[in-house]
Amino acid sequence: MSTSAAARDAGLRDSASKHGDGAVKAAWHALISAKVASWNTLERELGESHGLGVSDFEVLDHLAGKPDGCRAQNLADAVHLSQSALSRLADRLERHGLVERGYCSTDRRGINLVLTDAGRAKHAQALRTYVDVLARTLPPELIARFE
Repeated sequence: MSTSAAARDAGLRDSASKHGDGAVKAAWHALISAKVASWNTLERELGESHGLGVSDFEVLDHLAGKPDGCRAQNLADAVHLSQSALSRLADRLERHGLVERGYCSTDRRGINLVLTDAGRAKHAQALRTYVDVLARTLPPELIARFE
């Protein structure tokens, strides 16, 4: 193990022991609980109101900020999906007219995904639901950290 890796590991142990195992575990469980509650509510409300799942919305949301689209490989990383999962999701979104596939201008092997006008409209409709659910389900102190 290199000197820097050993120092990093020692720093991580010091940080964990400074807070105590119970506090670290409690923080983890609170984070997971908040994520699950938010995710489940998002799935239900985005599905009922807009016919979208959370991953569908996350892809539309990411593409909404990229007028020229996004390379599929980069998009998969950004929305925390495997390449194959993103490919299946993109197939579904393309069938519904929400995205289009094209070749990446800088690498002919790459696939670029671009939001269509219908995709922009669907994103705009679902965005309010998305933000409202998160405002209701995320811990207020977490939201306050980003204001």
